Amino acid sequence: MTSVTVRAPRSESSGSDFARLSRKIADAGLLGRRPGYYTLRITAVAGLYATGWIAFALVGRSWWTLAVAVFLAVVFGQVALVAHDVAHRQVFRRRRASEVSGRIAGAGIGMGYGWWQDKHTRHHANPNNEDLDPDVDPDLLVWSQDQARAATGLPRLVGRWQAFLFFPLLTLEGLNLHVSSGRAVANRSLKHRTLDGVLLTAHCAAYLTTLFWVLPPGMAIAFLAVHQGVFGLYLGSLFAPNHKGMPILKGDDRPDFLRRQVLTSRNVNGGRFTDIALGGLNHQIEHHLFPSMPSPNLRKARPLVRRYCEELGVDYLETGLIASYRQALTSLHRAGAPLRHNRLPAWKLPGDRGRRRRGRPGTNPSSPRARRR
Repeated sequence: MTSVTVRAPRSESSGSDFARLSRKIADAGLLGRRPGYYTLRITAVAGLYATGWIAFALVGRSWWTLAVAVFLAVVFGQVALVAHDVAHRQVFRRRRASEVSGRIAGAGIGMGYGWWQDKHTRHHANPNNEDLDPDVDPDLLVWSQDQARAATGLPRLVGRWQAFLFFPLLTLEGLNLHVSSGRAVANRSLKHRTLDGVLLTAHCAAYLTTLFWVLPPGMAIAFLAVHQGVFGLYLGSLFAPNHKGMPILKGDDRPDFLRRQVLTSRNVNGGRFTDIALGGLNHQIEHHLFPSMPSPNLRKARPLVRRYCEELGVDYLETGLIASYRQALTSLHRAGAPLRHNRLPAWKLPGDRGRRRRGRPGTNPSSPRARRR
């Protein structure tokens, strides 16, 4: 993959619902680049990144270094958000500039850029599709009751109480980012995997050398745990409100492009601080409809998209941040219900019981759809 570029399928004719919305958005001038905004944002994030490591060196062998670890964890999250926008070509029009900038940002936080591109592109094409979206693979958590019935091993054990374990498990998301990036380098189908491998190795070597050179071993390990734990928690919290708890689709249940993106996404209400903290991903519906739209324009597109969806009778969901987490956790708890009701050992296959009563395709009856205007 070269960049995260998602367009409406060819079957979307010029008179389709999405095409008409696209013309409205284009006429409003919301698809144009914002070079001034991104120059300021990237400069600010790069400055904070440098400030964090300078503070780490100045604080040195003091337990106050854990406060620096928390600060750097948040900065790492902001770097990830910049890499996200770069990959979607929100910043640069040319592919080469996007790739170079994205790899630099990814190297700064220990993320394999090529691996993430491939994964995120597939997610955008089929969000919340149980068979096609890698973000709802049951690798540790189960996202639907069908997945729960078929679960074995660790997902079967964790899935019983996954709603209560969700946020604690997010502290491992930073580690998972590094491990998954490293595993992807071994995949021969990954383009530029040698370059990604070199950058990932360089990051890990520089990161660990810096920690253990400046700090004594015990303090270095504590810094590592706090930094990666808070980074993972922040990273996971950025993406959890967007799709978790929304309808789960299946491979053969693919609505048209507009409905596929809107019905599986959730917006989060909030002001400018929310936009900064979530990197614009709080406008998830608009982002999924127009992935290359610069993030500061998403807020402006929001009323146009919401009004258009109301005209079409398409459910447009927006809620507060806390309510979004509550909906996600409620959905996770209900998805794991078959594992709590069926007390078979974790290693045992569910058998015929797991093949009964499939839900109506394309819906998740446990998904809350309360609308807040």
